Amino acid sequence: MVETCMTTIAIIGGTGYTGGNLAREAVSRGHDVISFSRSAPAEPVDGVTYEHGTSAEATRVVPGADVVVATLSPRGATAGTLRETYAALADAAVENGARLIVIGGFSSLRPAEGEPRFAEGEIPEQFRAEALEGDSVRAWLQGSAPDGLDWTFVSPAGGYGAWAAGERTGSYRLGGDVALVDENGGSEISGPDLAVAVVDEIEAHAHPREHIGVAY
Repeated sequence: MVETCMTTIAIIGGTGYTGGNLAREAVSRGHDVISFSRSAPAEPVDGVTYEHGTSAEATRVVPGADVVVATLSPRGATAGTLRETYAALADAAVENGARLIVIGGFSSLRPAEGEPRFAEGEIPEQFRAEALEGDSVRAWLQGSAPDGLDWTFVSPAGGYGAWAAGERTGSYRLGGDVALVDENGGSEISGPDLAVAVVDEIEAHAHPREHIGVAY
């Protein structure tokens, strides 16, 4: 059993689907949570401190945080800016002694050991730019992250998203950069259970400077 203590967690994109679930899970466990996003949430979570601004201003919530969780998606106004934004967060994390956890995408995983990542293969055109930009963050962390940055890159299952929200069961499996699938070849995780896995990682600090996958 992991012994936990109160942690200050800054969630970048804390009012989105992933960030909102993370905020609820972290607060329920007694952690201090700061959410940074472009706009206020439709349904604020009690106990969360909300701050707002552009992605370029996200570094202002890093001082005082123990862990920064970056949950932005490279779409809309964020498209084409993700790596720059995350590089600034990484520098701020090093400067302030914080850990950085990046929630990436399924496409950064591999179908099998030694095989190319999904992002390196055939991706439907409507998802291709987002997948490549998200995976570029993974590649940057593994190859060029600042010295001293304590990072973890998390890839949810293939069937993850607000369109398949699911419920909190408290159960999940952790893997490396090979995609986890069930007995039917499916790859699923609910939003609340991804949040359970990420907050467990925050508390356990079990995978520094690693790429991990989460699925049922």
